[in-house]
Amino acid sequence: MIDPDGYRPNVGIVLMRPDGRLFWARRIRRDGWQFPQGGMNSDETPIEAMYRELREETGLCPEHVEVLGATPGWLRYRLPQRAIRRHDRLVCVGQKQVWFLLRLLGEESDLRLDLTDKPEFDHWRWVDFWYPLEHVVMFKRGVYARALVHLAPFARKVAGAQAVPQKEGDPRVNGWSRSRGRPRQRPREASGRDTALGQGHKERGPS
Repeated sequence: MIDPDGYRPNVGIVLMRPDGRLFWARRIRRDGWQFPQGGMNSDETPIEAMYRELREETGLCPEHVEVLGATPGWLRYRLPQRAIRRHDRLVCVGQKQVWFLLRLLGEESDLRLDLTDKPEFDHWRWVDFWYPLEHVVMFKRGVYARALVHLAPFARKVAGAQAVPQKEGDPRVNGWSRSRGRPRQRPREASGRDTALGQGHKERGPS
């Protein structure tokens, strides 16, 4: 399903623990890390698509999460030229997304990456709230910044200001929202669990 402007409707999922750390996953057989996301079917609402993608990509069911907030309207990003399939009947130039912030109510053991024949991810870990802004692929950084800035107040009500510090006035975040410029300082990475399709080990990151 692609709209007349060439954008595919899509949902993005920011899964948060009560302490404010976010689920961050590595795409299978690739070196790229990202939040769960996926395309909407023509007969789905955004929240229906979100719950389907949540189950397919993380193994979680609606009872394992609480919806804390969502972005209003569509957030768009364009694919790099090399990723656009010009010979397809309908050319997709990018994604338009609704992003959801979910609080994990279940246990980490409920997370499963191998419930489908074609898993999306092979490893996952928990990271600080603003960590993804410098660690997702470049062409998604603007939409990640816009989504996280909008969802941060919802996250802050649960995790507190220390776990989700203010970033709206931070020129690094504003820079990602407006352009593809590179911030000058890296956000702090949290320690987390690195889990390979259900088999995990503790991994210590910089604190």
